[in-house]
Amino acid sequence: MRYRVTCLTPVLVGDGRRLSPIDYMVWKDQINVLDQPRIVRLLSKGPRLDGYLAQIKKAEKLDFASWGGFAQNFAGRRISFEHPSSTPCWERAHGEVLFIPTFSAGPSGPFLPASALKGALRTGIVAARIGPGALREVAAKLQSDRPPRRPAEALEAQTVGPPGTSRMKAVGLSDSTPVATSSFKVYLLRSSTLVPRGNGFELGWKVSPRGSVDGRRVEDSTPLFAEMAAPGTIFEGRWREDRFFARPEILDALNWREFPGHERLLEGANRFSAALVAVHRQYAEMAGLPILGQSLDGLAAAVAEAAQGDRACVLPLGWGGGFLTKVASTDTGSENYRQVLRQVGLYSRAIQTGLPFPKTRRIVFLEGRPATLPGWVRLEVLGE
Repeated sequence: MRYRVTCLTPVLVGDGRRLSPIDYMVWKDQINVLDQPRIVRLLSKGPRLDGYLAQIKKAEKLDFASWGGFAQNFAGRRISFEHPSSTPCWERAHGEVLFIPTFSAGPSGPFLPASALKGALRTGIVAARIGPGALREVAAKLQSDRPPRRPAEALEAQTVGPPGTSRMKAVGLSDSTPVATSSFKVYLLRSSTLVPRGNGFELGWKVSPRGSVDGRRVEDSTPLFAEMAAPGTIFEGRWREDRFFARPEILDALNWREFPGHERLLEGANRFSAALVAVHRQYAEMAGLPILGQSLDGLAAAVAEAAQGDRACVLPLGWGGGFLTKVASTDTGSENYRQVLRQVGLYSRAIQTGLPFPKTRRIVFLEGRPATLPGWVRLEVLGE
């Protein structure tokens, strides 16, 4: 079988690499990635190499007045900004926020790693099989005299099985085939937050390293730039289901009620995505982001359509989705959930404020306006 992934919103699945602001120049509303080895070979033939290396060593970004010709003539590849309004934002930004994460790529071009897909499906199946009292049990373990180092490990083993007999073993995915580099753009993102006002909340935008500005001063917030696959981009690869695990004696030996094929995985992913979109929709209303709300309504409709059959699902994938896409429960307002997070140093301070958790979202700007959330795709399982 095959799978097809269609990007519904801008998507970034990276491999940890980033473009340094001295590795590229911005010219004509696009990122021009410099072919540095070629440039050094050229400059080594004359007296300008020392000056170029000196600027690379000390500068936040290359001086376009001195070296702008390289952007025109020595660019290994060019990535357009999603909208011309991103260029002045980039020019005003400090150098430390101009490191651009890039999409995963190999010698043949950009591709979607299978590990990202399988990880998202695993989160969905855990969410689908988690019991109503699971968080209460985890919270109780953390309150004991000797709290476990991995309090949710037993919960994960109950839902998908321990590593040796994990239900995910029944399904194998390949990395996607490479896609054209023209499918990618550099998108502008900013982090929104909720600011208490009276009995409700108002929109704020995060400023690095800490703090926020009023929702009307969005240009004063800290921008982020990322190379992302544009909506409509399609990735395809191989989907394999090992029918050995469907044999009755194997199901009995592994204590599985049924074969965990694509039907169960996609069903779990759709249930998780529907709950997650509802949480994000509530956030958009609290923050007063109508365009984001419309985007989420579209995602909710896509989830409902995919759930009509057993061959497709909608799921969050890759970079930028935040805390909620990495955990199997979306009910962060429940007392058991908040009790668990109080025991986690990274989140305890945020929980103590009493504000909705999480109160921030990374939001993709389209045509200069906060419009959508990153990382949402439609996954289809196809025949041969």
